[in-house]
Amino acid sequence: MKKLLFTLSVILTFISCADDKTEKGSILIIVSNLEDMGDPEKHFAGNNLWEVAPPYHVFVSHGYKVDFVSPTGGKVPFSMDPIGISSYTIKYENFNDEVQNSLTPDLVDYKNYKAVFIGGGYGPLFDVANNRSLLSIIAKIYENEGIVGGCGHGPGAFANVKLSNGDYMVKGKKVTGFPNSTEITKSWAKEGTLLPVMLEDQLRINGGIFQTKADLKDKHDIVIDKRIVTTMFLPSSAIVAKEMINEIERINTNK
Repeated sequence: MKKLLFTLSVILTFISCADDKTEKGSILIIVSNLEDMGDPEKHFAGNNLWEVAPPYHVFVSHGYKVDFVSPTGGKVPFSMDPIGISSYTIKYENFNDEVQNSLTPDLVDYKNYKAVFIGGGYGPLFDVANNRSLLSIIAKIYENEGIVGGCGHGPGAFANVKLSNGDYMVKGKKVTGFPNSTEITKSWAKEGTLLPVMLEDQLRINGGIFQTKADLKDKHDIVIDKRIVTTMFLPSSAIVAKEMINEIERINTNK
């Protein structure tokens, strides 16, 4: 764990070096309101702090305004302790005030956002993945030349996004996320048995070309395909955010 945290610190120090605070546009982060998975043992669902706070830091430190939205708005639950860059963004970048006053979907105008990101934690699989309002927002941002990003279980939350032509957004695109091969080894959701869906399965069912560990040179690689940016595990959440910014800038340059 210490090695992982050191690696995270090095990565975040490198990618958050931008000091330009000129606002370049807005990015939407979708979070879950769900705290437990409904089992007697109260297995925690919620949002993983290490998959939301570091991307937030990357976005704001590169000059983007960030708004949070959740299915019911207001406060949202987090797992993981606020250490490293998470502590920094909570103390100096107003993370807590922003995320704990999340918007409701009806207050979100998709035209205001250049990108949308969903981090991990199991929560989004329960209350985001089938929320029609949120799925519609994601589809509209994407069809408005926006970028969609996700880390860990986040990609499972946008697996069901349908575009205006009726196709699933992920159809025919390379995507990744927390893989079945790892899910079934973890007790966090009783080897996946508490989940409404295994995200790898759902991405495949809806036409996504799921990238497994065998498909990647490194399990922490970022997969980018047609403005969808994904990764399997939390150490790369901040890198997803930086690659999303790169995609935004690429589109702006080509306009």
